[in-house]
Amino acid sequence: MAFCAVVCISLAVVAGFKILTSANRETFEHLECLPNTDIAIIRDEDYTNILKMVNDDLDTYVGQKISYTGYVYRVADIKENEFILARDMIVSNSPKQTLVVGFLSTCDNAKDFENNSWVTITGTIEKGEYLGEVPIIKISSIEKVAKPETAEVPMPDEYYVPTAVIY
Repeated sequence: MAFCAVVCISLAVVAGFKILTSANRETFEHLECLPNTDIAIIRDEDYTNILKMVNDDLDTYVGQKISYTGYVYRVADIKENEFILARDMIVSNSPKQTLVVGFLSTCDNAKDFENNSWVTITGTIEKGEYLGEVPIIKISSIEKVAKPETAEVPMPDEYYVPTAVIY
């Protein structure tokens, strides 16, 4: 009887292992609940934490692909093919005060996007230069979008946990 139980358990373990190791990502692509392991889609509530993590430890995040929505913001001394993918960070609610924060971003057609226009970008974090070494998003795709209902993002909180991958 014990021998039969051991054989049954062994067969179940082997069958389970074969099922798990033979299943590939393509089998599950239709399931929206599985994260895309290639591109980190940044949520609004995480934006400033991720911005802080990347600025604090740029070498760790070089090569990470991200997707995010923000507005085009330019300052006088950036290049024609650059803009800041910006959001307004709430620094005080009484009275309401915000500060523009964002990733310096680059793409060949940056000049086609007007200041304050909202876009969703997908790109890769690289090292760039702007008054010193900074993260820069090399944009691989960009599309105009409507301004989101909640345009502001919170300040970074003390609870963020730095990781080697943004998710």
